[in-house]
Amino acid sequence: MTRKKPWNRIDGPVYSVSSYRENNNNMNICTYVTALSMQPKRFVVGIYKNTCTLKNVMAHPSFILQLLSSNQYTLVKLLGKTSGNSHDKIAMLKAPLIKRNEFHVLQEACAFIHLVVLEWIDVGDHWATICEVISYKNLNEERPLTLDILRSKKIIRA
Repeated sequence: MTRKKPWNRIDGPVYSVSSYRENNNNMNICTYVTALSMQPKRFVVGIYKNTCTLKNVMAHPSFILQLLSSNQYTLVKLLGKTSGNSHDKIAMLKAPLIKRNEFHVLQEACAFIHLVVLEWIDVGDHWATICEVISYKNLNEERPLTLDILRSKKIIRA
């Protein structure tokens, strides 16, 4: 019998949030993402507390949710294990970027979704934000990055 916690047995997509405030652009890794409704299309996105991303999104309640592609697993160390409070992750990225309004978007991501924040809920070590889709674009047909890929590469243990 597996010893994994039930919520760690599920393979889910890996996203990156692209945010900004006053010329402070940032990206992070986000796996707490769920679609909530079909019409209008809404998502709930969990943003970790005490992060640059949270400061950015609270100051400018809109962001880009990027569905990462399977070959982007190498970005997880920089985007997920480095703090935007003390590092300029955008300057450190060695991945091609495109601009979407004020936001930087990873050119090799599978897709991106532009979201606007409707509501905030304090849920413990994260804030859950309920968002509505403003626009979206598929960028390529690559296989999405998933938690199982990160587990197989030994980037995460859960």
